[in-house]
Amino acid sequence: MTDSAPLDVDLALLGGGGAASLLLAALDRHGVRDLRIAVVDPVRRRGQDRTWAFWGHPDVDLDPLLSASWQQVEVATETRRRVLDLTPLRYAMLRSGPVYDRAAEAERRLDVTRIVAPADTLTDDGTRVVVRVGDGQTVRAGWVLDSRPRPPARAGRTTWLQHFRGWWLEADRPTFDAARAVLMDFRTPQPPRGVSFGYVLPVSDRYALVEYTEFSPVLLSDAGYDAALAGYRNLLGLDPARLRVREVENGVIPMTDAPFPPRPSPRVVRLGTAGGATRPSTGFTFSAMYRQADQVARALAAGRAPVPAAAYPRRHRWMDAVALRALDRGGVGGPEFFDRLFDRNPAERVLRFLDGVTTPAEEVAIMNSTRLLPMIAATAGDAAHRVRDRLRPSRPAPAIPAAVARATPEDTVRDRSG
Repeated sequence: MTDSAPLDVDLALLGGGGAASLLLAALDRHGVRDLRIAVVDPVRRRGQDRTWAFWGHPDVDLDPLLSASWQQVEVATETRRRVLDLTPLRYAMLRSGPVYDRAAEAERRLDVTRIVAPADTLTDDGTRVVVRVGDGQTVRAGWVLDSRPRPPARAGRTTWLQHFRGWWLEADRPTFDAARAVLMDFRTPQPPRGVSFGYVLPVSDRYALVEYTEFSPVLLSDAGYDAALAGYRNLLGLDPARLRVREVENGVIPMTDAPFPPRPSPRVVRLGTAGGATRPSTGFTFSAMYRQADQVARALAAGRAPVPAAAYPRRHRWMDAVALRALDRGGVGGPEFFDRLFDRNPAERVLRFLDGVTTPAEEVAIMNSTRLLPMIAATAGDAAHRVRDRLRPSRPAPAIPAAVARATPEDTVRDRSG
């Protein structure tokens, strides 16, 4: 292809991380063979450069790719350690290598054209989209599916970040309980404004991902992450002399009630975080990203427009905005908030709620398990803020922190996703 000869395709995928890889696999799985497809991405994805963790029912599609899964998880606070049976769900770990391998095989079967360059500009006339590529090429597509990191349409009422560092630790003797993952361990020192916790995802009794995570408005320094992670390792009673750090993972995920428009123009559809797949109150993304890929592939296989359903119901986005506000304003403490959820509801209900698939009746039970007065105050404050937003021009979204721009859930080393 030359500058004077645009590439005409039916479908152009912009970005090549998790969202695009899952979509390619879904197109192959659903037998989409009659479309001309191009992937425009400056990075060749390969190897174990990230890890996703999520929960769900055992699945014939994903289970062969998993590194580990657990029927039991632990949630710990300063006063107690609770073991949760997730039946009929399971918590699972998926590393990127098998996902990329499957996507690469799908590319070959689908006869995809890959352009290793960034997409610069999009022009959508309602019939086709013209994509100007960084190396001077032009792609004309019937539809564009865009999973590149994007700022929200306007500033949110609350904006936090989920940021983390993890060590893949190899022990010289049996050390970890391979049958149980630590989902949230709130015994870590809590930041002045925010929530912190550690967790442990064991692949075997000698190998595990041990990670420190914060939900807060600001990032730590490198030294700060290392100190927090070393402190959590010591809290677990792990002897550093008997451990070897095999890999290090870092990531930053936006947690905000700001809107991410999933369809900015008639023939451009956004996926992943850019398309609203990140759950604002937790940063969970994977399951919604997987659903989006499956819905798009099913639509294309049936000859329909490749537009997925909203990642989460509108009522869930409202509840997330209220919860974020309550946490941000100090109305509720993070450890107490999550402890009450798991204490007063079946674990399976809480996990399905965080995944966005509960019924209204179940959500009433979830809300009733939180502290009433702080949540009423947060609800009132959120409603007042929404009224103010309608009465004044939209505020521009703040610039994406460099770390977020480099590591969003579809392009991060690890996405702790639901």
